Amino acid sequence: MYKLKGRIKLIVFDLDGTLVDAYAAIISSFNYTMRSLKYPNKNPLTIRRAVGWGDEALLRPFVKKKDLNRALVIYRRHHRASLIKKSRLIKGARSVLEFLKKEGYKLAVASNRPRRFSLLLMKHLEIYKYFDFILCGDELTKPKPHAQILIKIIKNFGVSRRQTLYVGDMHVDVQTANAAKVRMIAVLTGSSTAREIRKQRPYRIIKDISYLPSLF
Repeated sequence: MYKLKGRIKLIVFDLDGTLVDAYAAIISSFNYTMRSLKYPNKNPLTIRRAVGWGDEALLRPFVKKKDLNRALVIYRRHHRASLIKKSRLIKGARSVLEFLKKEGYKLAVASNRPRRFSLLLMKHLEIYKYFDFILCGDELTKPKPHAQILIKIIKNFGVSRRQTLYVGDMHVDVQTANAAKVRMIAVLTGSSTAREIRKQRPYRIIKDISYLPSLF
């Protein structure tokens, strides 16, 4: 594997589990929703393993169909405050973004999280300023693992797929990159196991985001 410097112009990041640890906020909002609708709480690991496909997909397996819309309303109302109280940057994330920005790379976010919560999170954690473009699941007809999110971002910048790198934490992120024919770096700070990620064959696996600059 060769160094990426000089070959890559655009770096696209997933948000949750890659740059941001919002699991405590998600777990809090999820179980608040369950209690509000008289469903049993779920353990943190079960909830964590269900993260990554957007909030509707997160809740759907755990509530009756007739309760899903109400569950979404409750979850989203609670989650706004929960994100502010319980989210944090993953160690090294800010330094990595600062390094890449100074090096002249274009930076984007590709998240299945709804846009309003993505922006709230990024502004609260003071990383919004680093990004040139943000695209979220509720702005798409086909969220991850479909390639649409990466293809739209690539077209926005007018670069090639070979000039694009995607960084994410889940096997669904690897599937998305493979579908878009984009190189993908997987970090092990999210809800997918190393085995699940390896099975999808990313370009490279690193322990966490702080190792990314060494590839350049």
